[in-house]
Amino acid sequence: MATKKIFWEDPYLTQLDAKVSSINENIVTLNQTILYAFSGGQESDQGTIEEYTVLEANKVGKEIYYTLNDNHTLKENQSVKVVLDWERRYRLMRLHFAAELILELVYQNYDHPEKIGAHISAEKARVDFYWDGNISSIFPNLMSKLNEIIAADYPILSEFEEYENERRTWEIVGFAKVSCGGTHLKSTSEVGSILLKRVNIGGGKEKIEITLQ
Repeated sequence: MATKKIFWEDPYLTQLDAKVSSINENIVTLNQTILYAFSGGQESDQGTIEEYTVLEANKVGKEIYYTLNDNHTLKENQSVKVVLDWERRYRLMRLHFAAELILELVYQNYDHPEKIGAHISAEKARVDFYWDGNISSIFPNLMSKLNEIIAADYPILSEFEEYENERRTWEIVGFAKVSCGGTHLKSTSEVGSILLKRVNIGGGKEKIEITLQ
């Protein structure tokens, strides 16, 4: 049975008791976890499993594989404590949802341009588009609409669309319902204050870069 992903049930949980499901040298799996693995452009969480630093997290199908140092002494079926780097996770959640809101606002207001990439780190987020012209020309309108949504403190509803296939959505009632398997905030006010920056990569490609203030 694949790892139970507690980070979807409670993305604010910072510690968890789990059991080691399998070990292949320095790669382990758990019966349940709070440590998100890279997917959909959102970087993996950082943290520890029984005080061993997680060096890498990879999601393959429904399973998550954690890479530890070679000197770990974990055994199969061992009970372990999983601890999340919460400060980093919360920055990822805020930047991730800021990027989700920006993307949806662009789609709703600018004739649905083609998104060609996205990346969410703990330092900044970015969304990439095919775009004719200078994308910074829409920033004043984007920021006005974004700040309205943030100030309104709308609840963000996260749920499964298809449980078996692990397809999830977020929804702000009256604004949008979007497929996304990331870790989500409880309300829009948590995004806080952000800055937008244009990055031109040529060939009709533009990036919106997002940072927290």
